[in-house]
Amino acid sequence: MKKSMTGLLIGSALVVGLSGCASSASQSANSSANDAWYQNPFVCAVAGGLIGGGIGYASSSESDEDQGAAIGSTVGATAGGMLCAKPKPAEPQCPTFGGTIPAGVATNSEGCPLDSDGDGVYDFRDQCPGTPAGVQVDRKGCPLDSDADGVPDFKDQCPGTPAGAEVNSLGCVDDLVLEDVNFEFDSAKLTMGAESILADVAEKLAANPEARVRLEGHTDSVGSDSYNKELSQERANSVKAFLASEGIDTSRMNAIGYGEEQPIATNDTEAGRAENRRVELGEWE
Repeated sequence: MKKSMTGLLIGSALVVGLSGCASSASQSANSSANDAWYQNPFVCAVAGGLIGGGIGYASSSESDEDQGAAIGSTVGATAGGMLCAKPKPAEPQCPTFGGTIPAGVATNSEGCPLDSDGDGVYDFRDQCPGTPAGVQVDRKGCPLDSDADGVPDFKDQCPGTPAGAEVNSLGCVDDLVLEDVNFEFDSAKLTMGAESILADVAEKLAANPEARVRLEGHTDSVGSDSYNKELSQERANSVKAFLASEGIDTSRMNAIGYGEEQPIATNDTEAGRAENRRVELGEWE
């Protein structure tokens, strides 16, 4: 039998064997523990090298048999190893999801369920869609309400309300005394510390657009009634102006100066007078 015919017959037999090896490896891609020895990419590469070498040798002229065999062996080994290599397991649909995405759930370009308000809770699980940016939410996607008064924390002007207490739209049981909202001596000009406190009040009012508020100015009894009345009105107006500068619509605010008419402590002591010099925030119904 001629050399070329012998090489081709050997090569054909090896091709058939390698094809079966690769097929078995493909069918067993998900079972690594029970793989047969002939499914190993190394074994397939050796077989491929023999096939390629035999074909290269058989198809070469007598003058370049060795070169043809070498080239064929290299190509065959590479092809054999690739044929028997196991495919990589498919990447999960959404690595951050941690499970199978339910049918019909809308996904983004990365294959993850949509989270339209960016609160970390996917839309199909979010019971409070449209949460404002930066607001902390619970596992249901709803804004936190730490005191469980029905007014979420980001709107609540009176956090820490006792359990079961009935509150208004501001989250307060009664009018709120704005602690440390002070003014320069004998003036309606807010101190820097007062502005910092009122900025937080404004942030929560902005998040609670349905709420309307009363801004009440109060003084102690030092000075005439008329002077105190005027000063308290100016101070209430000053608070209103600051909140307006923070974006709160003036139509939502009613500034009232009561002067010394509504003391909450005695005017006979300095401590009592300090308590009476105050600004209160209440619901304007």
